[in-house]
Amino acid sequence: MALKMNPMTTSSSCKLPTRFRTFRSSKFSMASTLHPTTKEVSNLKKPYCPPQEVHVQVTHSMPPEKVEIFKSLNNWAEENILVLLKPVENCWQPTDFLPQPESEGFYEEVKELRERCKELPDDYLVVLVGDMITEEALPTYQTMLNTADGVRDETGASLTPWAIWTRAWTAEENRHGDLLNRYLYLSGRVDMKQIEKTIQYLIGSGMDPKAENNPYLGFIYTSFQERATYISHGNTARLAKEHGDLKLAQICGIIASDEKRHETAYTKIVDKLFEIDPDYTVLALADMMKKKISMPAHLMFDGQDDKLFEHFSSVAQRIGVYSAKDYADILEFLVGRWNVEKLTGLSGEGRKAQDFVCGLPIRIRRLAQARAKQASIVPFSWIFGNKLIV
Repeated sequence: MALKMNPMTTSSSCKLPTRFRTFRSSKFSMASTLHPTTKEVSNLKKPYCPPQEVHVQVTHSMPPEKVEIFKSLNNWAEENILVLLKPVENCWQPTDFLPQPESEGFYEEVKELRERCKELPDDYLVVLVGDMITEEALPTYQTMLNTADGVRDETGASLTPWAIWTRAWTAEENRHGDLLNRYLYLSGRVDMKQIEKTIQYLIGSGMDPKAENNPYLGFIYTSFQERATYISHGNTARLAKEHGDLKLAQICGIIASDEKRHETAYTKIVDKLFEIDPDYTVLALADMMKKKISMPAHLMFDGQDDKLFEHFSSVAQRIGVYSAKDYADILEFLVGRWNVEKLTGLSGEGRKAQDFVCGLPIRIRRLAQARAKQASIVPFSWIFGNKLIV
């Protein structure tokens, strides 16, 4: 699951409806003992204490009676969501795209791979590495899904369709990081130890997408993220082809195809929630967009650069892999996919949430156009300290 940049803050006049704010009862709020505001701290860069996000954390915000909705959807999920998984025997595996170590031509294949990778620019490599690191933090994403009330895997091997989906989705996603990691390792173009440290830091840092153990919020988040990852890998495929590495283009393309299928699953879940519980679902969508979709790797750290994620995101935007425009486009796509503008029978607060969400893509694009950033040059440890414009 992937991605890149934190969107700009929207206008403060776009306030969340009161009903949805009160829906997160204060008895479920857990304030950090460090500081009540959101910020990232490096904790003196101690190796056992990677960057952590510090803010007031809200947990278990979904009213208990909503759990019954997800239980009632068990048969629907089995018939409509589990069918989007591929049987293991029909899935591609990383070795399908890599030099075969048992082959007599292994060393020659590796040599050919390294020759192709010589043509890849440093800025492209940084973005590809960032994508790979994001994919490698998969344990965090499975953990996040298993915090959601009503759909979590209660035993580790539960046979509910929600639990089966989470485990099988994780298993499919696991191939993405494995494949990109091995390809980059064989390329000889990147500092694998620095990359491995970044992965360890990132998994240790975790993430809080502010989903509040609430599957309404969680499935909206994953719908957005899977589409963002699909777009990102699709663009790295396009650029790999432009740089002459057709095998890498194929790799990024097939990963993007997986992400598209996973996006279909999560958007279908939210589509169903809009069908059976439109008012609460539109309030949830407005809440997630009010808080902004934070990217899974936003606590990225390599032991050196406290602003690594920001710098990585800037490079990704500059070379056209993922940008603020993509963020707005994704929201606009999802609003259309879920027919949010056509919702009827909403409460007063539901209509306010509907108006807020439907008008947000235009505001995001305006802010993106108005936002000017002075370019700077920074080193990236992933490419042996080579410097790039960010």
